[in-house]
Amino acid sequence: MKELKLNEFIDKLASKDAVPGGGSVAALSASLGTSLIEMVANLTIGKKKYLQVNDQMQKIIEQTKPARNDFLEDIHKDSQSFQNVLDCFKLPKTTEEEKEYRKERIQKAYKKAIEVPLNIAEKALELFDAAEFVVKNGNKNAESDGLVAALMLRSSILSALLNVKINLSGIKDEDYREKMEKKVEFIENTANKREKEILKLSKI
Repeated sequence: MKELKLNEFIDKLASKDAVPGGGSVAALSASLGTSLIEMVANLTIGKKKYLQVNDQMQKIIEQTKPARNDFLEDIHKDSQSFQNVLDCFKLPKTTEEEKEYRKERIQKAYKKAIEVPLNIAEKALELFDAAEFVVKNGNKNAESDGLVAALMLRSSILSALLNVKINLSGIKDEDYREKMEKKVEFIENTANKREKEILKLSKI
């Protein structure tokens, strides 16, 4: 799906098909936010005024370049995982054996559909430190881009977690559901806190 042109992806997103959906948008948002962090780092490296942070900015690029591509892969992974849920609901349910098999497959599919957006949220959360660093120490002409990166990261995280929550509603395993709900709450609260901290660094 990452090979689609932007307008093709948007058309696909707007169609009546269930995939791609919000989880894929969360992955795209994370990739965009990560790219903006990398942009600020690139605009800082080599500038006389910022030579003291050259090495740190280079390390940020080493972190963000693979991360943004990883998020692009997640666009397809999320669509694929939810399509699998839909496919499992179409399984036959005539006999008791078929019903049991169908239930088992649905539960496994739901867990995979939870795992993908949760992973997106966790990876995006790790990038707030890089966003904070470029806003604090990067090229001031690109400060707004660093701030937008923080906004995009939070948006991607909350969007991904909404997909986790809606898929959790289909999970029968109460212990698993409770464990995931606590994890979601922690990530959500941390993302909100980190975004606010970064935005406060700016006088724009």
